[in-house]
Amino acid sequence: MAKVLVVGGGGREHAIVHALSKSSKVSEIYAAPGNAGIAKLATCVNIKDTNVSNIVAFAKAEGIDLVVVGPEAALAVGVVDALNEAGIKAFGPTKAATQIESSKSFAKELMAKYNIPTAGYRTFSDYNEALAYVKVNSLPTVLKYDGLAAGKGVVVATTLEMADEALKDMLLDDKFGHGRVVIEEYLEGPEFSFMCLVDNNKVYPLEMAQDHKRAYDNDMGPNTGGMGAYSPLPFITEEDYNYALNEIMIPTAKAMVDMGVPFKGVLYGGLMKTKKGIKVIEFNARFGDPETEVVLPRLESDIYDVFMSIIDGNEPLLRWSDCYTIGIVLASKGYPGDYEKEFVIEGADSDDIYHMGTKIDDKGNLVTNGGRVLFAVAHGASLEEANKKANLLVDSIKCDNLFHRTDIGAKAYKK
Repeated sequence: MAKVLVVGGGGREHAIVHALSKSSKVSEIYAAPGNAGIAKLATCVNIKDTNVSNIVAFAKAEGIDLVVVGPEAALAVGVVDALNEAGIKAFGPTKAATQIESSKSFAKELMAKYNIPTAGYRTFSDYNEALAYVKVNSLPTVLKYDGLAAGKGVVVATTLEMADEALKDMLLDDKFGHGRVVIEEYLEGPEFSFMCLVDNNKVYPLEMAQDHKRAYDNDMGPNTGGMGAYSPLPFITEEDYNYALNEIMIPTAKAMVDMGVPFKGVLYGGLMKTKKGIKVIEFNARFGDPETEVVLPRLESDIYDVFMSIIDGNEPLLRWSDCYTIGIVLASKGYPGDYEKEFVIEGADSDDIYHMGTKIDDKGNLVTNGGRVLFAVAHGASLEEANKKANLLVDSIKCDNLFHRTDIGAKAYKK
């Protein structure tokens, strides 16, 4: 029986821990740092997800058989590299391979070199040059901070004033750190998430999902890290699927091998179905959040075996249920801007509620501890049924400082 450590403490990691808890091969699960929901299924250890030396030391001391690294920040500081050097099996890409997410310019240059379809772009480090470029090109335009920004470093500027403000944030005020900006042409069409297990040249697709980035119903309000998701996707045809796999995901995996940064782990394709075909919006180097929370509940295979197959170079067995899943984020009022913490939460005991930002306070109460707090997931024979069940589950949660969207997946079933 195996001992597994999951690095991270959000909803994605809760979904991974939940899937691992159903494995017949796993005896003990640890999470670093975990959260209040994860603590019901795993032993949480107070180690920050980017504390490489302490994670390696803990894994050695406890005789951990497998480490699954969730967050991009942990991958970007080389947690997997350090675990591999210590002889500990780790699921996730190396620091070098994580550049596909941690550097927008690296990703765009790779796509340009290997003819992987994406939006036209230019990269800038100088504010005045970037602003001048925006002024002579059409709006809207897309501005991306060239680094990790927890899903918030992307602005779709519809006016010159919006573009100017975003460029000041990214290049003058270092809102996300000191870095460059990638300015892309604006593409239109439904976005979707295509996560694939990658073992160097070999690519094994997972079920697709769609995230909802805007804060409020009808895709209104500011961009967030994601307010809900659903799977599978009725608007993706077999032709779309084959194109995304054979013209985007497989060539990208092969390109990374060719560039000397082979990828092992989950390669996340953030794709868009435009009138001119499917194009890449972004790549991530790990499970998406919140997409993971609606995809993994549909996985019928033993996830421990899946992880170990990728690490050991074997083909994983992937079996999926044919149900629909919808998940709704409950976020702190004010998110993605400023918000308050430590509001008491009641009614969040269901196994179908993943914790994203929670903790237990000094009085033993479950309280809010982040922007995105909980993720309620429901299954159904249709998207409409899953949506109704998910909203009922949300209604059972009591907290004075949470808000949520009610229309997750609605565009796919309301014609």
